[in-house]
Amino acid sequence: MTRRLVGTLVAVVVAGALHSAQAAAQSLAPKEVKALADWYRRTEARTRGGEWGVVIGSMDGRVLWSISPELALVPASTAKVFTTGFTRSRVGAASRMTTRVVGDGALDPMSGRWQGTWALELGGDWTLDRDGRSGSTLGELARRLRARGVRQLEGPLVLTSRTGPAASHYPSVWSAEFEGQLYAPPVGPVALRENTISLTYRPGRETGAPPLLVTGYPDGVARLIRMEATTVSGSGGRLWLTPGADGGWTLNGTIGLYRHPVGFSAVAHDPSRLLAAVWGVALERAGIRWVLPGGPVSQAATARSVLAQIESSTFDSVATEVNRRSLNIGAELMLQWGAGSQTTGPALVTDHVRRVVGPAARVSLVDGSGLSELNRISPMTQMLYLARYPQLPGNEDFPLLLPANGTGTLRGLRGGMGRGVVHAKTGTLDDAANLAGYLGRTDGVLVISLMYNGRRIGPARSAEWELFRLLGAEGVDLRGALATQMGGATTPQDR
Repeated sequence: MTRRLVGTLVAVVVAGALHSAQAAAQSLAPKEVKALADWYRRTEARTRGGEWGVVIGSMDGRVLWSISPELALVPASTAKVFTTGFTRSRVGAASRMTTRVVGDGALDPMSGRWQGTWALELGGDWTLDRDGRSGSTLGELARRLRARGVRQLEGPLVLTSRTGPAASHYPSVWSAEFEGQLYAPPVGPVALRENTISLTYRPGRETGAPPLLVTGYPDGVARLIRMEATTVSGSGGRLWLTPGADGGWTLNGTIGLYRHPVGFSAVAHDPSRLLAAVWGVALERAGIRWVLPGGPVSQAATARSVLAQIESSTFDSVATEVNRRSLNIGAELMLQWGAGSQTTGPALVTDHVRRVVGPAARVSLVDGSGLSELNRISPMTQMLYLARYPQLPGNEDFPLLLPANGTGTLRGLRGGMGRGVVHAKTGTLDDAANLAGYLGRTDGVLVISLMYNGRRIGPARSAEWELFRLLGAEGVDLRGALATQMGGATTPQDR
C-alpha cells in the first residue's frame, strides 16, 4: 500500500497570552520535521512487509505530521484507552465496584441463623482477593456479615450479577491460541484474583509421600487440588497441574526429596467453583457456619436486601493499574461495568469514540482489551480521541491514567527523558506494535499515535521509543504541561 507522508510547520496567532502559548505548543520546528522524515525512512527499511500509520497532533486536534493517517489498523492494547474513557464517562472517576451478600428473610438474634434466601451479588471486581496487590477480599465480606450478627447460613451458593448471568467464560472474539494463558482468563462477573491461581509445593518428608503445600492463592484453592504426585529420591522430578471437569485440578508427577519448592500459576477454568471454595474458607475464618446441601453453584434471582458489602478502589485507581499492566481481564470487566451489560459494551464504546471524534472517525471495536485481532481504528481517529476526550468537563487529568515512561509497559522508555514526560499506552500482538499517548514539552503537549501492523514488532517498538525520544529530548512533566496548556475545541459530553 502506498504511504502518504505529510510534514507541516504550524504557526498560529491567537489573541491572548494563554492562547498564544497553546499555539506555540502545537507546532514542530523545521529540524524536527526533517528528523521525523529521516526517522521514517530508517524505520520503513527496518520493518518492511508491515504497515505504518502515524499521526502527531496538537491538543486542539490539528495534525502536525503524519503517515497514512486514515489507514484502519489493529490497535491491540491501545484499545484500552477507549475503554477507559468510555467507562469513566459512564460511572465517574470516584465510582467503585461492589460485592455484596444479599438476601430475603430475617436474622434469628438468639442463634445468629439467617432464615431465608441469600446470594452473593457480584460486580465483576477483578481486584477481589489478590495477594500482593490492592483490592477487597471475600474474607472481609464474611467478617462484615459476621459483624451484622450472622453466625449460620444454609443452602447452596447462589450467584447473581447486575450485568447479566453470573458466569465467566472465554470471549469468542479472542484467538483460540490465547485460551489458557494467564493474560487471557475467563471474563465475566465471577472474577477472583483476576481468575488465576498460584500454588507452591515442597517435597514430602519422605519418599513416597505427597508433596506439601507451601502457599496457595486465592485462599481456599487447595481444596480444589487432587493429589496424584509423589516425593522421590534425589533433587529432580517434575510436577504439573491438570484441570478437571469439576472445576478443580490434579497435581501430577514427582518432586525430589531435596528439591527446592516448585511454584505454579494457572487460569481458573471454572471461576464459579473457585469462588465457592474461597467463600467457604472465608466464612469459616469469620466464625460463620455454612450448612451446605449437595448440589452445584446456582444462578437464580433473589429479592435483595444488602446484608454485607465490600468495595473496590475508585475507578481512576483501578483504571490506572489496568493501563499500567495492560491487564486484559480488567479492561473487559471495566467495559462491562460502564455498559451495565456483558454483551453491549463493544458497540457502545465504538459509538462513544465516534461521538468524541466526530463523523469522520474510523473505528470498529469488538472487545474492551484490544486482545482481539478483529478490532480496527485509524491513527487519526486515535489521535483525535486522545486530544478531544480531555477537553470534556471533568476529564482534564485523563492523560495521567496512562502509564508514565519508565513504568509498567513503558519500562523501556527511560533514557533521555525524566519520568512523567510521557504518558502513553502500548499495544502488542504477534502482528502489531503500537504506542499512543501524550508527550509534555517546554512549549506544551503533543498527542501521538504510532501504529505498526506486521511481523517485525521488535524493530517497530524500538522505532517508536526512538520517535518519542526524538521529540521529547527536552520534555517536561506532563502533569505540569497539562495544567498550563489545554487547548482545543469543546465536544458535547458523552452521555
